[in-house]
Amino acid sequence: MDISELRKTVEEVELVDAHAHNIVSIHSNFSFIHAFSEANGDALTFSPNSLSFKRNLRDVAELYGSEISLQAVEEYRRASGMQSICSSCFKAARITTILIDDGLQLDKKHDIEWHKSFIPFVGRILRIERLAEEILDEDLRDGSSWTVDSFTKAFVSKLKSYPLYVILSISLHTHARNAVLAVLDYNILAVFLSNAVTVAGEIFGLKSIAAYRSGLEINTNVTKRDAEEGLRQELIAGKPVRIANKNLIDYIFLLSLEVAQSYDLPMQIHTGFGDKDLDMRLSNPLHLRAVLEEKRYSKSRIVLLHASYPFSREASYLASVYSQVYLDFGLAIPKLSLHGMISSMKELLELAPINKVMFSSDGYAFPETFYLGAKKSREVVFSVLRDACIDGDLSVPEAVEAAKDIFARNAIHFYKISSANGVINSHSNLSQKLNDDLDIDVSLVRLMWVDGSGQHRCRGVPKKRFNDVVVKNGVGLAFAAMGFSSHMDGPADGSGLTAVGETRLMPDLSTLRRIPWNEKDEMVLVDMCVKPGEAWEYCPRDALRRASKILKDEFDLEMMAGFENEFILLKRLTREGKEEWIPFDSTPYCSTSGFDAASPVLHEIVNALHSLGISVEQIHGEAAQGQLEVVLKYTICTKAADNLIFTREVVRAIARKHGLLATFIPKYASDDLGSGSHVHLSLWRNGQNVYMGSGGSSKHGISTLGREFMAGILQHLPSILAFIAPLPNSYDRLQPNTWSGAYLFWGNENKEAPLRASSPPGTLDGVTTNFEMKSFDGSANPYLGLAAILAAGIDGLRRHLPLPEPVDANPNPEILQRLPASLSESLDALHKDEFLKEFINEKLLTCIKAIRKAEIEHYTKHKDAYKQLIHRY
Repeated sequence: MDISELRKTVEEVELVDAHAHNIVSIHSNFSFIHAFSEANGDALTFSPNSLSFKRNLRDVAELYGSEISLQAVEEYRRASGMQSICSSCFKAARITTILIDDGLQLDKKHDIEWHKSFIPFVGRILRIERLAEEILDEDLRDGSSWTVDSFTKAFVSKLKSYPLYVILSISLHTHARNAVLAVLDYNILAVFLSNAVTVAGEIFGLKSIAAYRSGLEINTNVTKRDAEEGLRQELIAGKPVRIANKNLIDYIFLLSLEVAQSYDLPMQIHTGFGDKDLDMRLSNPLHLRAVLEEKRYSKSRIVLLHASYPFSREASYLASVYSQVYLDFGLAIPKLSLHGMISSMKELLELAPINKVMFSSDGYAFPETFYLGAKKSREVVFSVLRDACIDGDLSVPEAVEAAKDIFARNAIHFYKISSANGVINSHSNLSQKLNDDLDIDVSLVRLMWVDGSGQHRCRGVPKKRFNDVVVKNGVGLAFAAMGFSSHMDGPADGSGLTAVGETRLMPDLSTLRRIPWNEKDEMVLVDMCVKPGEAWEYCPRDALRRASKILKDEFDLEMMAGFENEFILLKRLTREGKEEWIPFDSTPYCSTSGFDAASPVLHEIVNALHSLGISVEQIHGEAAQGQLEVVLKYTICTKAADNLIFTREVVRAIARKHGLLATFIPKYASDDLGSGSHVHLSLWRNGQNVYMGSGGSSKHGISTLGREFMAGILQHLPSILAFIAPLPNSYDRLQPNTWSGAYLFWGNENKEAPLRASSPPGTLDGVTTNFEMKSFDGSANPYLGLAAILAAGIDGLRRHLPLPEPVDANPNPEILQRLPASLSESLDALHKDEFLKEFINEKLLTCIKAIRKAEIEHYTKHKDAYKQLIHRY
């Protein structure tokens, strides 16, 4: 019997990971030993003696080429950094899709968006108990106490606010309506469902951990009165709420299952083993028979997680007799011994149809858990399917198809990933995306960085050398290069940088991209290091990471950012033998004819950005001649800075391809409006926007955290300008009555304010979702600019600075303070402002000040020199 085809399929198939959790920062206090064990407390000290611990540690050590010890692996992780180990683990795992349950509370966990740097497609699973607890932790606006009715309304409304990936067939069937009324308030649910629309988005399913709280013996006849009493008991226990009352848990479970069924969303259910706070006697999936027998849930789609171990046979039985039951074997693989994993997998397949069994890694906290889940799943599934062939249960071709189903196709069909957002149309597209990244026809890789003057620079290396040498050792760059100014490729006087010494440009593999306009090349952003794994003091990307870490460590917050990128398209004109560049057109703001004229360029820009994984929200003509704007979707600020660099590259390259020149220079023409890079900012915690106001803490629709953060930025804005408006030319743009923010104030939807509180369409009345900073322009190094903004905001949070009252009218120059009218004034403010030293270390700060001084001196002496900046920005 030739099983080579089966082995090849199992080894090469790209995986769809249908159940996983967030990865944590390398600085998290969640110990790495938890990658190998579910134990806690004193029991954890015994875990290194378990079979699975020893095997999994050995597998990770072999992947990294380190000694086989926990200490050696941890040392390798610290030296390599999170970006490197994530790239290694996910590349080895060959996972192309993950669905993340982000309801698991972990110290310093990365948000879902962060994971998209490593995985082509990332979706979300919403944990219902966590959602309920977050709602109950909030105070009602009118000061009243929660009731079951108010909770139900808030719960379903919150679900509605999320982007669900659904193909709707609403409304409830008539035969189910009366049954629903016996348990739930149908009127509340019906309003929610009748107003729903088909949307594509990130949530692909719900999840319940009822097994952890009160067990799986769900009472399908729980009454509102029972739930009301349970809710009262939970509220008496105080905040933060941790729901454990069985009646309330059962009510939430049934409410969620009804919503999930109506949206044709699956619901994952924890079954079987887990942490010690779980009563395993109550986690047997057979307890779910009452739910499965209930007619009103007959169209639901339920996934039993973790192979239901040690109840794998029971799970297999349920999947064989109930059409709504499906199985997922993550966590059992790789947390059991080899014999245990194989036995559990065989038990699942004793009765369950193969097209109901799905892979997941149940990866959590550490990228190594994803790798181990994938590696051991391949080994176990191969062993089980091979034995099935030997036993005569399957032919080899049937086993090959079974492997493809278990590892990818079942999940793609079940979670409807195949049509989500148009991103993934088939599993072959997933394969193609990964193969595109690995194509051997790539000639050169461009290593890109942004210097202290905000200019993009790169080195090119052949692909083979990149793989063989540069990935591990980087390339050398003279220290002096970080101190270059916009007018001279030499270090600015006083920068502290000379021709002596080199930094290492280490590629961040999570940013490696095929270049859309030149498919023979790739590009990758680099970190500047003293040696691999150790950041250089002058590295801009590290400055932003350090500031982000302080925000996370001290306040458990992350800053989201989204940029509006204005630029001017210029065309070449020759007059009397001299070359000139003039605006592409002279059409006004949002002109349809101007858009039509630029349409070929715009289409290519949008397509190129989408191919790089960058979401475009809008694109339109702006008010200056030849001016356009590309608006990017917000994301975590470190990634937003990366996306901004790629966007500038795309815009300039596509324009060049069409014989045009795109420039982000702040002020191209003295008699026309300038170009900015307005940035929208918000604060998030555990996947929720906490900049928005709610309850009694809200003022101007902004939370206390949001107001203090803004107050810090407003106080330090004069010195921040040296980072976000870094050229003398920048201040020609920052003028009154040009919507660029010339005075020191903030306002609600006031386009003249340098800080504008924003409430996009669809936002509840009186609620503000983000604020916009107008002063940021296209000549700024985004890492340094965002780091300075973060530093100021953190200062506001630390000192609980009050936010002044808004100015919701055109600014009065007789009342308001003028912001720096020149780079000289901003540099003076920076010299006096000491707060930045903690965030942007003193050496880098000295370098930036020297570059700004050099810019001032040069452009003061050479009045027309700014005209050459169109070729640099």
